[in-house]
Amino acid sequence: MSKLDKQLQSMRNNPTNVRLETLQSLFLRYGFVETAPSGGSSHYTYHKGIYRTTVVKNKPVNKIYVKRAIEIIDIVRKLEEEP
Repeated sequence: MSKLDKQLQSMRNNPTNVRLETLQSLFLRYGFVETAPSGGSSHYTYHKGIYRTTVVKNKPVNKIYVKRAIEIIDIVRKLEEEP
């Protein structure tokens, strides 16, 4: 099991205790493009193709954003594995 798989499994087991930096590294590792906030906003947007999600910077990140991130990453991983 790779480090990324372990991080995803840990997030699935406990979505209430995830740092924004962890989500950022996972999104960037899977090829998502990050749009950082400007002008004092706290919303980070990640997109890859037709998949897009927004994460609000909180400590820790709200679990609904973590669950959505896991769903999107799982979809992208599945599509990348197909021939």
